[in-house]
Amino acid sequence: MPATDLFELSGRGAIVTGGAGLLGAEFCRVLAGAGAAVVVADRRGDAARAVADRLAADGLKARAAEVDITEPASVAALVRDCLSSFGRLDILVNSAALDPKFDRSHGDRPAGAFEDFPLDAWNAALAVNLTGAFLCSQAAAPAMLAQGRGVIINLCSTYGLVGPDQRIYQRPGEAPQFKPVYYTVTKAGILGLTRYLAAYYGESGLRVNALTPGGVYNDHDEVFVRNYSARTVLGRMARKDEMNGAMLFLASDASSYMTGANLVVDGGWTAW
Repeated sequence: MPATDLFELSGRGAIVTGGAGLLGAEFCRVLAGAGAAVVVADRRGDAARAVADRLAADGLKARAAEVDITEPASVAALVRDCLSSFGRLDILVNSAALDPKFDRSHGDRPAGAFEDFPLDAWNAALAVNLTGAFLCSQAAAPAMLAQGRGVIINLCSTYGLVGPDQRIYQRPGEAPQFKPVYYTVTKAGILGLTRYLAAYYGESGLRVNALTPGGVYNDHDEVFVRNYSARTVLGRMARKDEMNGAMLFLASDASSYMTGANLVVDGGWTAW
């Protein structure tokens, strides 16, 4: 078999949570482009439909689903929708997460100081970033086990591997701002969930891996880009499409001997 055939996903069904997000939409496109039928799942139903419509306009198989990944009933309905629409669920990408942004489109930048960090914000982030991935994996697993195969891909972050360099978020003459505590804690938890599930499902045919992206450029201001880029070996932020190869690898048979692993695509952020 040619190596390129290993990346073929025809006949497979996929769910991407956070599918209308910056990376989620890219993941939907790369999976659909490889032949998968994709459910674009997002709490923002209109945004999910817009992504699915663009994919369908390009001749790709996609449908939208509005979902609250913190609610078991909503997650169960999402899985049923995939199975009734496509007949299978082979790939689950847990991409949805609360992630405070520092690009120019997000005017209210989070302070996130640890000493004053509110409990309700902490609990909300745990519910989405960690419990959401737990619930989606729990709901997807039975169909995958019945098929004898399946792939779960959990989105981690460099900040799940190392602590945030808070210096890159500061501006001279402005009040301090921080990447908040919940982001590192929940993304580290995602790695724990990945390894637990990989070991738990063992030889069942259900593989579980993590993908750790570095910072992705999305109209950040020059100060942030310069500060961030100086911390990477490659000296720049990622383009939004530069995680697609890793995603396709993890979703396909090209990674058939890989489970419980974390694929880091961070431009060298964690190399030094």
